[in-house]
Amino acid sequence: MTSTEIKLIDTHTHLYLDQFDDDREEAMTRCFESGVETLLLPNINLESVPRVLEMMKKWPKACHGMMGLHPCSVNEGWEKELESIMATLDSPPDDMEFVAVGEIGLDLYWEKKFKAEQSEAFLVQAKMAQERGLPIVIHVRDAWEELFTLMDQINDDRLRGVFHCFTGGLKEAERALDYGGFLLGIGGVSTYKNSGLDKVLPSIPLESLVLETDSPYLSPVPHRGKRNESSYLVHIAKKLAEIKGVSFEEVANVTKEGAVKMFGLKK
Repeated sequence: MTSTEIKLIDTHTHLYLDQFDDDREEAMTRCFESGVETLLLPNINLESVPRVLEMMKKWPKACHGMMGLHPCSVNEGWEKELESIMATLDSPPDDMEFVAVGEIGLDLYWEKKFKAEQSEAFLVQAKMAQERGLPIVIHVRDAWEELFTLMDQINDDRLRGVFHCFTGGLKEAERALDYGGFLLGIGGVSTYKNSGLDKVLPSIPLESLVLETDSPYLSPVPHRGKRNESSYLVHIAKKLAEIKGVSFEEVANVTKEGAVKMFGLKK
């Protein structure tokens, strides 16, 4: 079986953003030709909602959306924006269904001005997901301890999801997985020489990992520094296979199975 016959799931891509407005159809074609058959689209803010919906409508079998408010979009008046986003989650057009609440979380890298608001927005959205039986997709940057403190407050059997773009150490990985219902999203950073993930991932079961690109950001080697796209997921899968000492096919099959189960996708 060739690599293009092995199917992959990109569990986190922003292919709806304006960086792809000139060649989205071509990017999708490259995606399918590379063996990436399913794309999960995390929302960012109210402005991105129609873009997510448009891709879901155009490629209904391939594209599955999420609804959420990204921590970097949390500022004054976030409650009203979130209310509108969650109205779409509960009453989607054209009988569409969303697979998660995301992406949500904490980002204290750029600024800490809205740290309290980010924490509140995360708790509100995580509880919404619990009530609706949906997983959450978590963005965390420079805020591991703060995030774990919040998760400890709401953790129960309904809390599950993915720690997107995992770049932490073994301590963070083990603590994240200790919650029991979570997977780690592995992306282009894993291909970077000094990322440190080559020291962490050998200790993490493959069953606890899913693949993602986070396109158009964080392109994997050999495309680092350029616009990322979902077709590049193949490079991430190959690197993970190398790190784990297993075949590309095993990485594809195990991560796909984990994504299907987590997000309630059809096989």
